[in-house]
Amino acid sequence: MPTPKVVCFGEVLWDCFPEGRKIGGAPLNVALGLKHHALEVEMISAVGEDALGDELIAFLASQQLASHIQRNAYPTGTVAVSLDTQGVAQYTITGPVAWDAIEAGPKQLEVLANAQALVYGSLAAREEQSFQSLLGIIAAAAFKIFDVNLRPPHYSIARLKQLMVPADLIKFNEEEILEISAALGSNSTSLQTNMEFIAAHTQTPTICVTRGGEGAIVLYNNTWYTHGGYPVTVADTVGAGDAFLAAFVAGFLQTNTLQKTLDHACAMGALVASKEGANPKITTAEIADLKAEHNPQ
Repeated sequence: MPTPKVVCFGEVLWDCFPEGRKIGGAPLNVALGLKHHALEVEMISAVGEDALGDELIAFLASQQLASHIQRNAYPTGTVAVSLDTQGVAQYTITGPVAWDAIEAGPKQLEVLANAQALVYGSLAAREEQSFQSLLGIIAAAAFKIFDVNLRPPHYSIARLKQLMVPADLIKFNEEEILEISAALGSNSTSLQTNMEFIAAHTQTPTICVTRGGEGAIVLYNNTWYTHGGYPVTVADTVGAGDAFLAAFVAGFLQTNTLQKTLDHACAMGALVASKEGANPKITTAEIADLKAEHNPQ
């Protein structure tokens, strides 16, 4: 079976923690995670003509992800990250920045021609330029994966719906799907009922919801898959959902069984949450040890 190729669209930026800067942006975190799973990946984004942009370009080049990174007159994106006592992150996102003005020309559309899937998020739709570019990219994609990342006040229900309807797979966290379902007219507080509601409302065959330390649940073609998660001591939650999604997409595209895919994705999300930053190194041995500890044979 040929190696799947995935295109990720959206923000690349610096997460600014009290102790210093780290590479970030949900689509970039997913792209790096997909590379960790040995998939072929292209990243479509933009950085500024500034020193922070230079650093990001150098990093992306080292990861073979710089080919479709544009540069423009806006500053490179930064996000101030603060953590509460449980390691849960809060974000202050500057703007407008370079990734708010991503362009979608022939070169960007061409890269989708031989890609198996597109991963895109909601944050890159906050400004008109990147939003319109994203709509064009979505129209050219074979299989569309929407990673919902609600960062108040950087979203609207109308734009979220425009991004959900064409998707083949939508990933939410529990709070996100409940908020969006209620805004679209659901009267239920049941997670599974609202997953069915979104699937019907958007005609999306695969709905995935992460539940933090309680794992995740997937509705796939009217069949349910659940995983209770892996208990870890949380360092911070930055990038944990992105690591989960990268592992899930890798397994999903490589036709692994969904239960096995969900198990592996939950392990990856837990291990990233147990370490600092969005893109810590996770070894095969760590994954195996975590699974063995909680799934003894």
